[in-house]
Amino acid sequence: MEDLRLDPGQLGTGDMDPESFRRHGRAVVDRIAEYLANPERWRVLPAMEPGDLYRQIPPAAPSRPESMEAILADFDRLILPATTHWNHPGFFGYFAITGSAPGILAESLIAMLNVNAMLWRTGPAATELEDATLGWLARMIGLPDGLDGVINDTASASTLVALAAAREAAGLRIREAGLAGRTDVPPLRIYCSEEAHSSVDKAALTLGLGLRGIRRIPTDEAFRLDVGALEAAIAEDRAAGIRPIAVVATVGTTSVTAVDPVPAIADVCERKGLWLHVDGAYGGIAAAIPELRGVLAGCERADSIVVNPHKWMFTPIDCSALYTRHPAVVRGAFSLVPEYLKTPEGESVKNLMDYGNSLGRRFRALKLWFILRYFGTEGIADRLREHIRLANVFREAIDDATDFERLAPVPFSVVVFRHRPAELAGDEAALDAHNGRLLERINATGRYFLSHTRVRGKYAIRLAVGNLRTREEHVRGAWELIRRLARE
Repeated sequence: MEDLRLDPGQLGTGDMDPESFRRHGRAVVDRIAEYLANPERWRVLPAMEPGDLYRQIPPAAPSRPESMEAILADFDRLILPATTHWNHPGFFGYFAITGSAPGILAESLIAMLNVNAMLWRTGPAATELEDATLGWLARMIGLPDGLDGVINDTASASTLVALAAAREAAGLRIREAGLAGRTDVPPLRIYCSEEAHSSVDKAALTLGLGLRGIRRIPTDEAFRLDVGALEAAIAEDRAAGIRPIAVVATVGTTSVTAVDPVPAIADVCERKGLWLHVDGAYGGIAAAIPELRGVLAGCERADSIVVNPHKWMFTPIDCSALYTRHPAVVRGAFSLVPEYLKTPEGESVKNLMDYGNSLGRRFRALKLWFILRYFGTEGIADRLREHIRLANVFREAIDDATDFERLAPVPFSVVVFRHRPAELAGDEAALDAHNGRLLERINATGRYFLSHTRVRGKYAIRLAVGNLRTREEHVRGAWELIRRLARE
């Protein structure tokens, strides 16, 4: 029967009293510890249909207080079984991520402080720790000193900010005069590879450039942006009266984790006077491994670069680090200071609200600080190496199987493949349908979760390693299941 007893502190008009908080806090920490110790007790992908949870939630909030015991019991009963468990060692979908224990503890302290670091004054520690930890992160992955950084929620936001800065740097007075109805502003164009993330397109939509403002450049045999095709596209657009403003290069593309030739792209951008933004949201973190530092070659010449600690550095989502060589340009694109946000410090401090669209700024730097200190740069590198090793265990299994086909190189920890039985060889539509069914059967087991993409038009299955709790037994177990289901 439901426990409706209330805590003494719940009877007044204040917050939960400290003793009740300690008691319930211990219960929450125990749940977290148990969850992290035994994530495999849950299906990775829940066995539910759309609306199943919604129908179990009352149509209105309770008018009277409910006990924390009842609330936590409903968390156990309703929420955990309806969650896709990204912290599960069998989660191989998208870019597998980890909410690590030190990051989870930091999130609790972030919530405790409840800081909005919009101004230096409203969050001195949050502002200054952000600068310090982003300096640590930059040095760990080999970026040069002197870059200015801010933490956004996701790479989509970071890319939007970077491309807004590129638009500002074009000198078209868009901040003041906008785009609508202007005859003095030609169509604007941003370039990226055909493998680039959709956040580039969304940024163009948001910035008023439209989807026609994006030109996707063909890639070479290794899925890297073709620099010759880029130069030709820029020349063609300029001849047609289109104004190029930026190029987005990618270090670790979403589908196949390809690395664009950033040094050569930087040469083009410098010759043509274009802003270079590098999307290193996933692959950029690999530069924490000293022997892979070269994946960021040329990025020191970029005007902006984003890397995501929440993708492959064990930081609970969300935490996206955006660096730029031109903070004044970024500030010029966004800074707007009404009277109620003016402070005596003036220009002597950095106010994070000036470097993006959001006024509110969470204290995200605290969890990054915890992660960097708890694991250390060597510990982070060791864990990334292990993920790459595990991906190559799976790659070798794919390469050794005569009826499976790998569809892309494996520079990091993602393997892209398909099953190609002899009886379907040459029938691409049938192969697509077969692999789509195979993926659904894999995920329906609840033991593993993989995602899909298309590679040169072919339906492909992606296995991404990135969770701290994933071991070789999970990778080999996934392979055995995939092989069995494919051949049944």
